[in-house]
Amino acid sequence: MIIHREGYRTIGIAALVFGVVNLVSFAFISSQLYWLSVSIFLISLFILLFLISFFRIPERRLTKDDHKIICPADGKVVVIEEMIDEEYFKDKRIQVSIFMSPANVHVNRNPMSGEVIYSQYQKGKYLVAWHPKSSTENERWSVAVKNNFGTVLYKQIAGAMAKRICNYTHVGQHVKQNHEFGFIKFGSRVDVLLPVGTKIDVKLNQKVKGGVTVLAHWD
Repeated sequence: MIIHREGYRTIGIAALVFGVVNLVSFAFISSQLYWLSVSIFLISLFILLFLISFFRIPERRLTKDDHKIICPADGKVVVIEEMIDEEYFKDKRIQVSIFMSPANVHVNRNPMSGEVIYSQYQKGKYLVAWHPKSSTENERWSVAVKNNFGTVLYKQIAGAMAKRICNYTHVGQHVKQNHEFGFIKFGSRVDVLLPVGTKIDVKLNQKVKGGVTVLAHWD
């Protein structure tokens, strides 16, 4: 297992706090309140292990197929519906949304290869990620990629807990399917906007894996 670079600083600070807190606890508290020191140790250890787990990048066999659109994130499919995109396409699209809990892997991967023709950060609210308006009102980063099959837009959307969206794309960049394009800290969702008529290969409430599960495919 590899630790994502976005987690180095957070884990380092957490490890330092863990060491200092428990050193002080066992030096000054354990002699009179041993149970309290043990409780502090266990709670702080759980937090440290959670942070390490949150920034993990597990080894997995990625799905590579230019005729398929791959899930950009781990999580659960919470929306499959037609909608009108007001941000970029200005027409009807199929929206597929994946909710990421804090327990999921948070690496975001390109669902397809192609050229980045749109990459835009937008400030916004921090509504819970499953709120219907989170796609249009929350802080988000939208990326559109075009190739010979068509254009797909995907959005990293902040939630109530997620306070930082990391995105590594820029307009004109040529990206590869399954290569990392971003990271969202502490749970949120990713929306994928597909052309109407695209064949969807996932179902509502299905658990998916980024870079592995086939989200849809081109005709």
